[in-house]
Amino acid sequence: MRTARDIAVVAFAQSDHRRTTDEVSEVEMLLPVLHEVLDRTGLRAGDIDFTCSGSTDYLAGRAFSFTMALDGVGAWPPISESHVEMDGAWALYEAWTKLLTGDADTALVYSYGKSSPGSVRDVLTRQLDPYYVAPLWPDSVALAALQAQALIDAGETDELALASVAARSRTSATANSHAQLRGSVPQGDYLVRPLRTGDCPPIGDGAAAVILAAGDRARELCERPAWIRGIDHRIEAHSLGVRDLTDSPSARLAAERAGAFERPVDTAELHAPFSSQEVVLRKALRLGDSVRVNPSGGALAANPIMAAGLIRIGEAAARVHRGESDRALAHATSGPCLQQNLVAVLEGDAR
Repeated sequence: MRTARDIAVVAFAQSDHRRTTDEVSEVEMLLPVLHEVLDRTGLRAGDIDFTCSGSTDYLAGRAFSFTMALDGVGAWPPISESHVEMDGAWALYEAWTKLLTGDADTALVYSYGKSSPGSVRDVLTRQLDPYYVAPLWPDSVALAALQAQALIDAGETDELALASVAARSRTSATANSHAQLRGSVPQGDYLVRPLRTGDCPPIGDGAAAVILAAGDRARELCERPAWIRGIDHRIEAHSLGVRDLTDSPSARLAAERAGAFERPVDTAELHAPFSSQEVVLRKALRLGDSVRVNPSGGALAANPIMAAGLIRIGEAAARVHRGESDRALAHATSGPCLQQNLVAVLEGDAR
């Protein structure tokens, strides 16, 4: 999938993800991340042509909460700005399309979420069908458990295999200073059978930001840009009852349209908040044993809602920047049981 303009991720920064950040506001949590990502390129806020953010009012508990975050960006002098009520990965998609038009050469994308003040499991029920499903109040963990049980019944996995996914992810996170959970973490008791505590993501607060640049501007700002060779997102049917929860056709189609199957990837950062979802995504995205999956620890090590998907793209890009990957796949999801999926393919210049 080739586009008229080459666009790359040239910088990535994220906060230290923590269980609670009561002592700081969203703006105070975000501001150091914005400063860091700008410092990595030497740019100032006034040098950015377009700014796009991702967050949700449901976590903040107030309408138009994203406008407060603009205090961290600096809205004066006036800036070209947009917002999506989605994970920051979808804000990156909007910024990518903006750069494709030629109306901008650089873009700042950021996202953040504070999950600690309320009950995330209750908040996420508002994503469900308002007539048939939401009134039953099945929370995000219960729905993920349905998916996990469907996989076990189909012979795709078992509880021991799920535990090994969680253990590998958090062991990989040992080298990630930003991760909320690192190293050996007990599987614990059942949260909702067959999922134990270790199969589920930690609840926490965090923020992330990336800078995109086009063409020669990207090479000026980064020694080895992570070129976005393809990016696409697709969605499943809203009704869980008409879906096969052991598969993800939307993730597969997004990967196909992004060009992920044209050549093998060496790294994959998957937004799989539950261990069972990695099983689904590995199959849908055709990831063999040679692919290093979630070397950062993934969402099982830190899952700040509205930022975790953008972090997957940022982590994949950072590995390209450091020369640790030549062709990486990044994935983000939204909604229950992998309802909506975004896939991006990132490549570094040939060495």
